[in-house]
Amino acid sequence: MLLSKTVHDVARLINETFHWSCIAPLKGKPVRIKATVTEMVRTGYNSIPIVSVISFFVGIILALQAAYQLKRFGALIYVANLVGVSITRELGPILTAIIVSGRSGSAFAAEIGSMKAAEEIDALTSMGINPIRFLVVPKLFALMIMLPALTVVSDFIGIFGGFALSVTLLELHPQSYIQQTLDALLVKDIMTGLIKAWAFGIGITIVGAYQGFQVRGGAEEVGQRTTASVVASIFLVIVFDLFFTTLFYYFT
Repeated sequence: MLLSKTVHDVARLINETFHWSCIAPLKGKPVRIKATVTEMVRTGYNSIPIVSVISFFVGIILALQAAYQLKRFGALIYVANLVGVSITRELGPILTAIIVSGRSGSAFAAEIGSMKAAEEIDALTSMGINPIRFLVVPKLFALMIMLPALTVVSDFIGIFGGFALSVTLLELHPQSYIQQTLDALLVKDIMTGLIKAWAFGIGITIVGAYQGFQVRGGAEEVGQRTTASVVASIFLVIVFDLFFTTLFYYFT
């Protein structure tokens, strides 16, 4: 019974979000552009420092682990291949999504949950303002745009981290490393990561909004729903990553 209600509530939320983000704008009810830009700054621009630092360290770690194995065969130059492909196809999108899940997905749940606890959602409805259009759609568009953008930043910084370690500690020639990275990377590698990031943004928004709207009590339940949104978002990111990785493996 509980599972069927959860599925029903999630399906209803997805249906209403799709309506207000795709269909309603065609009928003269546009997306709130100013609110979307504000959310883009909060979720995207403000996340650049933490995404950059973590991606840089992950690039270094990945290069070290690759070098540990490849130096046995005298093939250290292939560190560039491993770092470049791994970050653009997998680590860049998934690390960025996990960071945004903890930083922004939880904020979505806390904001909507607090408004639900304070009966502000009911107040919006009584004034004729649809809470999905007012609260969820700007967040959805913000993450759909900013998560791929953050992934691009993560890719560049992560590859630079591997480059920095390789030209210093491993003493590889900078030009050789760059050329090897360019030879290893394909357009489909980058596009794979960006498509994943776009899907992750949708999932994180829906999970955060769902957990926020499910608040029935006070501040304690807001905290519980916020924690649940982070756990569910990360789980969904991993599931989406598995799905898209399998899809691209068999069809590309």
